[in-house]
Amino acid sequence: MPSLAAVRPTVSPDRLLADLVPPRHFARARFSTYRADPAHPSQTAVPARLQEVAGEIGAARASGLRALFGRRRAVPAVYMDGGFGVGKTHLLTSLAHAVTAELGDGSVAYGTFVEYTNLVGALGFLPTVEALATRRLVCIDEFELDDPGDTVLMSRLLRELADRGVALAATSNTLPEALGEGRFAAEDFLREIQALSSRFEVLRVDGEDYRHRAVVTDAAPLAADVVERAAAGHPGAVLDAFEDLLAHLATVHPSRYGALLDGVELVALTGVRPVERQEVALRLVVLVDRLYDRDVPVLLAGDAGRHLFSEEMLRGGYRKKYFRALSRLGALAEEGRRLAQA
Repeated sequence: MPSLAAVRPTVSPDRLLADLVPPRHFARARFSTYRADPAHPSQTAVPARLQEVAGEIGAARASGLRALFGRRRAVPAVYMDGGFGVGKTHLLTSLAHAVTAELGDGSVAYGTFVEYTNLVGALGFLPTVEALATRRLVCIDEFELDDPGDTVLMSRLLRELADRGVALAATSNTLPEALGEGRFAAEDFLREIQALSSRFEVLRVDGEDYRHRAVVTDAAPLAADVVERAAAGHPGAVLDAFEDLLAHLATVHPSRYGALLDGVELVALTGVRPVERQEVALRLVVLVDRLYDRDVPVLLAGDAGRHLFSEEMLRGGYRKKYFRALSRLGALAEEGRRLAQA
C-alpha cells in the first residue's frame, strides 16, 4: 500500500512560482457563489467592496497607473480579518478569479503566507520581487507572522511590490496591528508591524464557521481495520501510521508538502493521537492546509478526537492556526467517513 512516508518530493523554484494559483478546493469560487449570512451585514459589504477593487485593478492597468496630471495612482491593498470558516478564502479566490478574467492568465499570484516566504528562500529576495512584480495582484492567504524575520521580510516584500504598482489582498484571523502577538516580542518590531498595517484597508468579515467544526470530528473514531480496508479499495489512496507521518514531515520542508500530495486522492491514518510538541503541531497544520486546498479526504483511526492539539496550544499564540486546522480537518474527515461508509 502506498504511503506518504515513502515519498521524497523535490520542488524546483519554477514550480513554486507555477503553484501560486488559487487552490483546487476554490476553483469554482466566485462572488456570485458566496452565500452571505443576512445576520452578518459585513458578509454582503465585503464582497461588494472586493468587486470594486477588481474594477480598480483593471482600471489601473488601463490607465497605466497614471491619474490626472500624470500623478501615480495608489494601487488597492485590502486585508480581510475574521474568524475561521467565514468565507475569507472564498472571497480572496473570487477576487483572484475576477482579476484573472479581466486581465488574463498570469495576472495574479495566489499563495499562503508560508508559500511566499518559502519562495524568497528558494529564489532570493530580489528575484522574488522581480517575479511577482510582473503580476497585477498578489493574494496572500492566512497571513500570520511567526517570527521577527518574517515580519521584516514581508514588510519589505509588500513595500517593494506596492511601489511597483502591484495590488495586494490578504486574509488572516488577526488584525494587522496585532500580527505576531503572543509569538515573539512584537513590541520590538512594532515599526515593521505598523508599516504592514498602514498599507491595508481592513475589511472585517463577521460570522460563524460555516463548516460548523471546531474539533476534528464529533463522531466515534473509525476502527483501524475499517480505515485500512477503505484505503485499499480507493484509487490514489495512501496509508500511514500517524507516528510515521509525523516523523516524515520533520524531514520534508513545508514548501514541499504540496508536492508530497501529488496524485493522492485519499489519506488514511492509523494510530492518530494527541500531538504534544508545538513544532510537530505546526508542521501538521501546514499539511492539513495543503490537504484542504486539494480537497483530499482523510480517514482517521485512533483516539485523538477533539484533543488533537492540547488545551495549552489552543490558548497560545498559535491558537487560531490550530482552530483553523481542526475546522478543516473535521470537514475532510467527514468526507472520508462518507467514503468509508459507501
